[in-house]
Amino acid sequence: MPTLLKAARIALAFLWIFTGLTSLFFLPELGYEILANADIKGESANFLVYGGSLIDIGLGIWVISPWKLKSCCIAQVTTIIVYTLLLTMIDASFWLHPFGPLTKNLPVLVLIFIVLINDEPAKI
Repeated sequence: MPTLLKAARIALAFLWIFTGLTSLFFLPELGYEILANADIKGESANFLVYGGSLIDIGLGIWVISPWKLKSCCIAQVTTIIVYTLLLTMIDASFWLHPFGPLTKNLPVLVLIFIVLINDEPAKI
């Protein structure tokens, strides 16, 4: 596997795993605050914060595994689209946020596409 492709997969893994760990352990209150703005509280908020965190961590582990990379890329793109739509509905001002929580999704989608079209059956 070319070094740049390996680096792209590791970068995606880092992004997903760190995001999941942050939402789970380091700053879960931010997720709850965002959800509260959409009047999502209690068990529903718990399910979304913990579920989203586990999905993110799972995608991060999956992208560095040799198992069904095409399916993993599709799952990543689907997750990004769902998160983007939900966050846009909750608070569209995130599109204008200076740290770009939504605008960063476009380059991440491009990186996923690059990984997908360069898929080789080799392990990392």
